[in-house]
Amino acid sequence: MRRLDELAPGEEARVRAVETSDHVLRRLFALGLRPGARVRLLRRAPLGDPLEVRVGEAFVALRRAEARGVVLEER
Repeated sequence: MRRLDELAPGEEARVRAVETSDHVLRRLFALGLRPGARVRLLRRAPLGDPLEVRVGEAFVALRRAEARGVVLEER
């Protein structure tokens, strides 16, 4: 099972599930990170945190810990 924080910059995938606390889950859903959404990791900050992710047409900055809760579909 791959997670969003494991993608390489430029890599794209589809969200399978979001497994995190309710507080973070609400935030991620509000940002468009829901099952079925297409995501692309654009880049990582120099120290690895935060991550810049494209979700549909939106650009989102996520902490690595938040991205770790996003499970991706296997190819």
